[in-house]
Amino acid sequence: MLRIDRTGLALVAVVLVIAGVAAQPRATPYRLVEDWPQLPMRMNGGEWGETIGVDRDPAGNIWVLHRCFGTRPAGAATCVGRDDIPPILKFDPSGQLIDSWGEGRFAFPHGFHIDPDGNIWGTDANGSETVLGLSAGGRGHQVFKFSPTGKLLLTLGTAGVAGHGPDTFDRPTDVAVASNGDIFVTDGHGTNNRVVKFAQDGRFIKAWGHTGAGPGEFNQPHTIALDSAGRVFVGDRSNSRIQVFDPDGTFIVEWTQFGRPSGMFIDENDRLYVTDSTSNARNNPGRKRGIYIGSARDGSVTAFIPDPDLDQQERNRISGASGITADLEGNVYAADVGPHRVRKYLAP
Repeated sequence: MLRIDRTGLALVAVVLVIAGVAAQPRATPYRLVEDWPQLPMRMNGGEWGETIGVDRDPAGNIWVLHRCFGTRPAGAATCVGRDDIPPILKFDPSGQLIDSWGEGRFAFPHGFHIDPDGNIWGTDANGSETVLGLSAGGRGHQVFKFSPTGKLLLTLGTAGVAGHGPDTFDRPTDVAVASNGDIFVTDGHGTNNRVVKFAQDGRFIKAWGHTGAGPGEFNQPHTIALDSAGRVFVGDRSNSRIQVFDPDGTFIVEWTQFGRPSGMFIDENDRLYVTDSTSNARNNPGRKRGIYIGSARDGSVTAFIPDPDLDQQERNRISGASGITADLEGNVYAADVGPHRVRKYLAP
Protein backbone atom coordinates (compact mmCIF):
# COMPACT_ATOMS: atom_id res chain seq x y z
CA MET A 1 0.00 0.00 0.00
CA LEU A 2 1.29 3.42 -0.93
CA ARG A 3 1.31 5.82 2.04
CA ILE A 4 2.06 9.54 1.84
CA ASP A 5 2.17 11.63 4.99
CA ARG A 6 1.12 15.30 5.09
CA THR A 7 4.64 16.45 4.32
CA GLY A 8 4.65 14.24 1.27
CA LEU A 9 1.30 15.57 0.12
CA ALA A 10 2.52 19.13 0.47
CA LEU A 11 5.62 18.29 -1.54
CA VAL A 12 3.50 16.70 -4.28
CA ALA A 13 1.30 19.81 -4.38
CA VAL A 14 4.32 22.10 -4.73
CA VAL A 15 5.76 19.93 -7.52
CA LEU A 16 2.44 20.02 -9.39
CA VAL A 17 2.21 23.81 -9.10
CA ILE A 18 5.76 24.32 -10.32
CA ALA A 19 5.14 21.94 -13.21
CA GLY A 20 2.02 23.89 -14.09
CA VAL A 21 -0.29 20.85 -13.99
CA ALA A 22 -2.30 21.53 -10.84
CA ALA A 23 -5.81 20.08 -10.94
CA GLN A 24 -8.83 22.22 -11.76
CA PRO A 25 -9.76 23.86 -8.42
CA ARG A 26 -13.19 23.47 -6.90
CA ALA A 27 -15.60 26.39 -6.77
CA THR A 28 -15.14 28.63 -3.72
CA PRO A 29 -18.15 30.21 -1.95
CA TYR A 30 -17.82 33.82 -3.06
CA ARG A 31 -21.28 35.46 -2.93
CA LEU A 32 -22.58 37.47 -5.86
CA VAL A 33 -23.87 40.96 -5.03
CA GLU A 34 -27.02 41.55 -7.07
CA ASP A 35 -27.46 44.80 -9.03
CA TRP A 36 -23.96 46.16 -8.49
CA PRO A 37 -23.18 48.77 -9.71
CA GLN A 38 -26.16 51.01 -10.35
CA LEU A 39 -25.91 52.33 -13.90
CA PRO A 40 -28.12 55.42 -14.38
CA MET A 41 -30.91 55.27 -16.97
CA ARG A 42 -29.23 58.12 -18.86
CA MET A 43 -26.40 55.69 -19.54
CA ASN A 44 -27.72 53.39 -22.28
CA GLY A 45 -31.03 53.00 -20.50
CA GLY A 46 -29.27 51.54 -17.48
CA GLU A 47 -27.92 48.59 -19.50
CA TRP A 48 -24.24 47.76 -19.88
CA GLY A 49 -22.52 47.34 -23.20
CA GLU A 50 -19.26 45.47 -23.68
CA THR A 51 -17.27 45.93 -20.46
CA ILE A 52 -13.56 45.16 -20.75
CA GLY A 53 -11.69 46.60 -17.74
CA VAL A 54 -12.15 47.22 -14.01
CA ASP A 55 -9.72 48.47 -11.36
CA ARG A 56 -9.69 50.23 -7.99
CA ASP A 57 -8.05 53.50 -7.07
CA PRO A 58 -6.15 54.30 -3.83
CA ALA A 59 -9.36 55.66 -2.25
CA GLY A 60 -11.25 52.41 -2.87
CA ASN A 61 -13.41 53.61 -5.75
CA ILE A 62 -14.06 51.16 -8.58
CA TRP A 63 -13.48 52.25 -12.18
CA VAL A 64 -14.84 50.53 -15.29
CA LEU A 65 -13.66 50.70 -18.91
CA HIS A 66 -16.21 49.76 -21.56
CA ARG A 67 -16.67 49.98 -25.32
CA CYS A 68 -19.25 52.73 -25.35
CA PHE A 69 -22.26 50.47 -24.80
CA GLY A 70 -21.73 48.55 -28.02
CA THR A 71 -24.40 45.95 -28.76
CA ARG A 72 -22.64 43.91 -31.41
CA PRO A 73 -21.34 40.34 -30.87
CA ALA A 74 -18.69 39.80 -28.21
CA GLY A 75 -15.38 41.40 -29.09
CA ALA A 76 -16.81 43.54 -31.92
CA ALA A 77 -18.06 46.62 -30.07
CA THR A 78 -16.48 50.01 -30.70
CA CYS A 79 -16.44 53.63 -29.57
CA VAL A 80 -16.17 54.84 -33.16
CA GLY A 81 -19.29 56.79 -34.05
CA ARG A 82 -20.22 57.11 -30.36
CA ASP A 83 -18.20 60.17 -29.41
CA ASP A 84 -20.86 61.40 -26.99
CA ILE A 85 -20.48 58.34 -24.76
CA PRO A 86 -17.82 58.23 -21.99
CA PRO A 87 -15.90 54.92 -21.93
CA ILE A 88 -14.44 55.45 -18.44
CA LEU A 89 -16.82 55.33 -15.47
CA LYS A 90 -16.06 55.84 -11.76
CA PHE A 91 -18.18 54.26 -9.01
CA ASP A 92 -18.01 54.60 -5.24
CA PRO A 93 -17.82 51.37 -3.17
CA SER A 94 -21.62 51.26 -2.90
CA GLY A 95 -21.93 51.17 -6.69
CA GLN A 96 -23.10 54.74 -7.30
CA LEU A 97 -21.75 56.44 -10.42
CA ILE A 98 -19.73 59.50 -9.41
CA ASP A 99 -17.84 60.47 -12.60
CA SER A 100 -17.42 59.58 -16.27
CA TRP A 101 -15.25 60.88 -19.09
CA GLY A 102 -13.02 59.94 -22.07
CA GLU A 103 -15.41 60.75 -24.92
CA GLY A 104 -13.86 60.75 -28.39
CA ARG A 105 -10.49 59.37 -27.30
CA PHE A 106 -10.68 55.62 -27.99
CA ALA A 107 -11.71 53.49 -30.94
CA PHE A 108 -11.49 50.08 -29.24
CA PRO A 109 -10.84 50.36 -25.47
CA HIS A 110 -8.96 47.34 -24.15
CA GLY A 111 -6.33 47.44 -21.39
CA PHE A 112 -7.05 49.25 -18.12
CA HIS A 113 -4.84 50.07 -15.13
CA ILE A 114 -4.70 52.48 -12.20
CA ASP A 115 -1.14 53.26 -11.12
CA PRO A 116 0.09 53.74 -7.51
CA ASP A 117 -0.55 57.50 -7.78
CA GLY A 118 -4.15 57.02 -8.88
CA ASN A 119 -3.63 57.92 -12.54
CA ILE A 120 -5.81 56.10 -15.08
CA TRP A 121 -4.26 54.17 -17.98
CA GLY A 122 -5.95 52.64 -21.01
CA THR A 123 -4.93 51.02 -24.26
CA ASP A 124 -6.64 51.39 -27.63
CA ALA A 125 -6.44 48.11 -29.51
CA ASN A 126 -8.10 49.36 -32.68
CA GLY A 127 -6.71 47.38 -35.60
CA SER A 128 -7.34 49.60 -38.62
CA GLU A 129 -8.47 52.99 -39.84
CA THR A 130 -11.96 51.56 -40.29
CA VAL A 131 -14.03 49.92 -37.56
CA LEU A 132 -17.27 48.19 -38.56
CA GLY A 133 -17.46 50.36 -41.67
CA LEU A 134 -16.92 53.61 -39.76
CA SER A 135 -13.80 55.76 -40.08
CA ALA A 136 -11.72 55.58 -36.91
CA GLY A 137 -10.44 59.09 -37.56
CA GLY A 138 -6.79 58.18 -37.03
CA ARG A 139 -7.35 56.58 -33.63
CA GLY A 140 -5.91 53.36 -32.33
CA HIS A 141 -2.60 51.63 -31.52
CA GLN A 142 -1.96 53.85 -28.50
CA VAL A 143 -1.66 53.90 -24.72
CA PHE A 144 -3.03 56.81 -22.69
CA LYS A 145 -2.32 58.12 -19.19
CA PHE A 146 -4.99 60.33 -17.61
CA SER A 147 -5.31 62.16 -14.34
CA PRO A 148 -8.18 60.98 -12.10
CA THR A 149 -10.29 63.81 -13.52
CA GLY A 150 -9.64 62.86 -17.15
CA LYS A 151 -6.81 65.21 -18.14
CA LEU A 152 -4.54 63.57 -20.72
CA LEU A 153 -1.02 63.39 -19.24
CA LEU A 154 0.92 61.09 -21.58
CA THR A 155 0.44 59.26 -24.87
CA LEU A 156 2.49 56.33 -26.15
CA GLY A 157 2.36 55.11 -29.73
CA THR A 158 1.38 56.82 -32.97
CA ALA A 159 -2.34 57.41 -33.55
CA GLY A 160 -3.79 55.06 -36.15
CA VAL A 161 -0.37 53.66 -37.14
CA ALA A 162 0.54 50.01 -36.57
CA GLY A 163 4.24 49.21 -36.25
CA HIS A 164 7.00 47.34 -34.46
CA GLY A 165 9.23 50.26 -33.53
CA PRO A 166 9.93 52.11 -30.28
CA ASP A 167 7.09 54.57 -30.93
CA THR A 168 4.49 52.28 -32.52
CA PHE A 169 2.30 49.38 -31.39
CA ASP A 170 0.13 46.87 -33.17
CA ARG A 171 -3.10 46.74 -31.13
CA PRO A 172 -1.69 47.02 -27.57
CA THR A 173 -3.68 44.92 -25.10
CA ASP A 174 -2.71 46.07 -21.60
CA VAL A 175 -0.48 48.31 -19.49
CA ALA A 176 1.00 48.22 -15.97
CA VAL A 177 3.09 50.77 -14.08
CA ALA A 178 5.78 50.00 -11.50
CA SER A 179 6.27 51.90 -8.25
CA ASN A 180 9.29 53.68 -9.79
CA GLY A 181 7.20 54.86 -12.74
CA ASP A 182 8.43 52.36 -15.35
CA ILE A 183 5.69 51.48 -17.85
CA PHE A 184 5.12 48.00 -19.29
CA VAL A 185 2.82 47.40 -22.29
CA THR A 186 1.69 44.10 -23.81
CA ASP A 187 1.63 44.57 -27.58
CA GLY A 188 -0.43 41.53 -28.30
CA HIS A 189 -3.58 41.74 -30.43
CA GLY A 190 -1.64 42.26 -33.65
CA THR A 191 1.47 40.45 -34.85
CA ASN A 192 4.12 41.93 -32.54
CA ASN A 193 3.69 39.54 -29.59
CA ARG A 194 6.03 41.45 -27.31
CA VAL A 195 6.33 43.43 -24.08
CA VAL A 196 7.52 47.04 -24.38
CA LYS A 197 9.11 48.92 -21.46
CA PHE A 198 9.20 52.71 -21.12
CA ALA A 199 10.54 55.16 -18.56
CA GLN A 200 8.14 57.31 -16.55
CA ASP A 201 8.38 60.13 -19.09
CA GLY A 202 7.52 57.82 -22.00
CA ARG A 203 11.08 57.26 -23.19
CA PHE A 204 11.52 53.84 -24.83
CA ILE A 205 13.78 51.51 -22.82
CA LYS A 206 13.51 48.08 -24.41
CA ALA A 207 11.22 45.40 -25.80
CA TRP A 208 11.28 41.65 -25.49
CA GLY A 209 9.48 38.69 -26.99
CA HIS A 210 8.28 37.46 -30.37
CA THR A 211 5.80 34.92 -31.68
CA GLY A 212 6.28 31.41 -30.30
CA ALA A 213 5.63 29.07 -27.41
CA GLY A 214 9.02 28.92 -25.70
CA PRO A 215 10.22 30.87 -22.66
CA GLY A 216 10.02 34.58 -23.42
CA GLU A 217 7.95 33.99 -26.55
CA PHE A 218 4.29 34.92 -26.81
CA ASN A 219 1.07 34.14 -28.62
CA GLN A 220 -1.36 36.97 -27.86
CA PRO A 221 0.00 38.45 -24.62
CA HIS A 222 -3.31 39.80 -23.37
CA THR A 223 -2.74 41.13 -19.86
CA ILE A 224 0.08 42.30 -17.61
CA ALA A 225 0.54 42.95 -13.87
CA LEU A 226 3.39 43.57 -11.40
CA ASP A 227 3.93 42.04 -7.97
CA SER A 228 5.43 43.70 -4.87
CA ALA A 229 8.93 42.69 -5.94
CA GLY A 230 8.53 44.35 -9.34
CA ARG A 231 8.32 41.08 -11.24
CA VAL A 232 6.40 41.29 -14.51
CA PHE A 233 3.50 38.84 -14.97
CA VAL A 234 2.32 38.40 -18.56
CA GLY A 235 -0.90 36.57 -19.40
CA ASP A 236 0.19 34.73 -22.56
CA ARG A 237 -3.38 33.86 -23.48
CA SER A 238 -3.14 31.76 -26.64
CA ASN A 239 -0.30 29.78 -25.03
CA SER A 240 -2.60 29.17 -22.00
CA ARG A 241 -0.07 30.33 -19.44
CA ILE A 242 1.34 33.10 -17.30
CA GLN A 243 5.00 33.95 -17.84
CA VAL A 244 6.92 35.73 -15.07
CA PHE A 245 9.93 37.96 -15.80
CA ASP A 246 12.22 40.27 -13.89
CA PRO A 247 11.87 43.98 -14.75
CA ASP A 248 14.52 43.67 -17.46
CA GLY A 249 12.67 40.88 -19.27
CA THR A 250 14.64 37.89 -18.00
CA PHE A 251 12.39 34.83 -17.91
CA ILE A 252 11.79 33.33 -14.46
CA VAL A 253 8.94 30.79 -14.62
CA GLU A 254 5.70 29.88 -16.41
CA TRP A 255 2.42 28.74 -14.84
CA THR A 256 -0.49 27.02 -16.57
CA GLN A 257 -2.63 26.38 -13.48
CA PHE A 258 -4.44 29.75 -13.81
CA GLY A 259 -6.21 28.84 -17.03
CA ARG A 260 -6.08 30.89 -20.22
CA PRO A 261 -5.49 34.44 -18.94
CA SER A 262 -7.59 37.30 -20.26
CA GLY A 263 -7.06 39.63 -17.29
CA MET A 264 -4.92 39.81 -14.13
CA PHE A 265 -4.72 41.79 -10.90
CA ILE A 266 -2.16 41.49 -8.08
CA ASP A 267 -2.98 43.13 -4.75
CA GLU A 268 -0.71 44.53 -2.03
CA ASN A 269 -0.29 41.09 -0.47
CA ASP A 270 0.68 39.46 -3.77
CA ARG A 271 -2.67 37.77 -4.10
CA LEU A 272 -3.12 36.99 -7.78
CA TYR A 273 -6.48 37.20 -9.53
CA VAL A 274 -6.72 35.80 -13.08
CA THR A 275 -9.68 35.65 -15.46
CA ASP A 276 -10.16 32.92 -18.03
CA SER A 277 -12.86 33.85 -20.55
CA THR A 278 -11.89 31.68 -23.52
CA SER A 279 -11.00 28.13 -22.40
CA ASN A 280 -12.89 25.22 -23.89
CA ALA A 281 -12.18 21.68 -25.05
CA ARG A 282 -10.35 22.96 -28.11
CA ASN A 283 -8.44 25.95 -26.73
CA ASN A 284 -7.38 24.65 -23.32
CA PRO A 285 -8.60 21.12 -22.59
CA GLY A 286 -9.28 20.32 -18.94
CA ARG A 287 -9.73 23.94 -17.84
CA LYS A 288 -12.95 25.75 -16.99
CA ARG A 289 -13.71 29.40 -17.56
CA GLY A 290 -13.86 31.57 -14.49
CA ILE A 291 -11.76 33.53 -12.02
CA TYR A 292 -8.66 31.85 -10.55
CA ILE A 293 -7.32 33.23 -7.27
CA GLY A 294 -3.98 32.33 -5.73
CA SER A 295 -0.48 33.46 -4.88
CA ALA A 296 1.86 35.49 -7.06
CA ARG A 297 4.70 34.30 -4.82
CA ASP A 298 4.52 30.55 -5.40
CA GLY A 299 1.83 30.02 -8.04
CA SER A 300 -0.57 28.13 -5.80
CA VAL A 301 -4.28 28.35 -6.69
CA THR A 302 -6.49 28.70 -3.62
CA ALA A 303 -9.92 29.69 -4.97
CA PHE A 304 -12.05 29.56 -8.12
CA ILE A 305 -15.20 31.46 -9.10
CA PRO A 306 -16.90 29.71 -12.03
CA ASP A 307 -18.07 31.65 -15.05
CA PRO A 308 -21.84 32.17 -14.59
CA ASP A 309 -22.29 30.91 -18.16
CA LEU A 310 -20.08 27.87 -17.72
CA ASP A 311 -22.69 25.60 -19.32
CA GLN A 312 -22.12 27.52 -22.56
CA GLN A 313 -18.33 27.24 -22.46
CA GLU A 314 -18.15 24.97 -25.49
CA ARG A 315 -20.51 27.10 -27.58
CA ASN A 316 -19.45 30.67 -26.83
CA ARG A 317 -16.34 32.12 -28.42
CA ILE A 318 -15.88 34.38 -25.42
CA SER A 319 -17.79 34.64 -22.17
CA GLY A 320 -17.40 35.93 -18.66
CA ALA A 321 -14.75 38.08 -17.10
CA SER A 322 -11.90 39.81 -18.87
CA GLY A 323 -11.17 42.71 -16.51
CA ILE A 324 -10.57 41.88 -12.83
CA THR A 325 -9.78 43.64 -9.56
CA ALA A 326 -10.31 43.24 -5.82
CA ASP A 327 -10.80 45.70 -2.99
CA LEU A 328 -8.89 45.78 0.30
CA GLU A 329 -11.40 43.35 1.87
CA GLY A 330 -10.81 40.80 -0.87
CA ASN A 331 -14.15 41.34 -2.61
CA VAL A 332 -13.84 40.63 -6.33
CA TYR A 333 -15.01 42.77 -9.27
CA ALA A 334 -15.23 41.33 -12.78
CA ALA A 335 -15.90 43.05 -16.12
CA ASP A 336 -17.66 40.67 -18.51
CA VAL A 337 -17.08 41.26 -22.21
CA GLY A 338 -19.61 38.91 -23.81
CA PRO A 339 -22.46 39.05 -21.29
CA HIS A 340 -22.28 42.88 -20.96
CA ARG A 341 -22.16 43.23 -17.19
CA VAL A 342 -20.03 44.00 -14.14
CA ARG A 343 -20.07 41.54 -11.25
CA LYS A 344 -19.12 41.99 -7.59
CA TYR A 345 -18.46 39.05 -5.29
CA LEU A 346 -18.14 39.19 -1.52
CA ALA A 347 -15.15 37.26 -0.19
CA PRO A 348 -16.02 34.17 1.91
